Amino acid sequence: MKNNVIIATALHEHARIYLFNSKEVVEKARQLHDLYPTSCAALGRTLSVTALMGIMQKEEGEVVTVTINGGGPIGTILCVGDSAGKVKGFCGDPEIYQTYENTHKLAVGLAVGTDGYLKVTKNLKLKQNYTSQVKLQSGEIGDDFAYYFSVSEQIPAIVSVGVLVDKDYSVKSAGAMIIELLPDHNEEDIQYLEKLDLKPISSVLAQDPDIHKYLSTLFTDYEILEERYVEYLCDCSRERFMRNLLTLPAKDLEEIAKDPNIEIKCEFCDKVYHFDENDIKTVLSYVSDRKS
Repeated sequence: MKNNVIIATALHEHARIYLFNSKEVVEKARQLHDLYPTSCAALGRTLSVTALMGIMQKEEGEVVTVTINGGGPIGTILCVGDSAGKVKGFCGDPEIYQTYENTHKLAVGLAVGTDGYLKVTKNLKLKQNYTSQVKLQSGEIGDDFAYYFSVSEQIPAIVSVGVLVDKDYSVKSAGAMIIELLPDHNEEDIQYLEKLDLKPISSVLAQDPDIHKYLSTLFTDYEILEERYVEYLCDCSRERFMRNLLTLPAKDLEEIAKDPNIEIKCEFCDKVYHFDENDIKTVLSYVSDRKS
């Protein structure tokens, strides 16, 4: 059950539900990036929804990249999810612990800000990627994704996402749910969803992590179509960074080669790769051959 996503239909097949217990995915991100609570909640929420958007893609190898920057102190949040159930991400400042004065809840909206956009880029294995963006509504992530589905995808959707951080900064619970109304929905379906008593999903899963039970409390006529496994996985490698260096202009590579010990850190997993002068000269030789 851990890391699983349920894909189901309900309301006489007028709605599709994606339900994800993302605790382990978010906890791995927390450990990799040494996240403070508010940074953990912001990145964890984005990771959870991005993972669902990734598995929504139909073809193998299709990738969704989500970028959020609202001008807040956390900076840019960037997450990548694919159709195989792999997700990764990072945020600009991992060391934010900020709460709302009145509720003492983690102040994700303040950390993210609203002076910016949520941008979604889909690599659908076509000649050009598809990119769309919407203005951030609250910076709380869930509201912003719901607005994105409504405006950019033209899909009425409910997005419920949350991360509960424990006293020791570990992830106590995390989850995400997207409920989409399909094209043949009717007014009764809309009314049903409006009356749903949706408690914070992180609180629900903290009490009982069984997403099957949670689904059964929301719909009586649900039918599970499939279950998918999702994991936090960074596919970086020394060879990939070498290939990235090939895209740099020769003059930049010549400048880099002056440093006898070059370090490149992967933003997604914080792994550090070391390159020396000979490595850069090797890359330069390929660049020279390409020009000639």
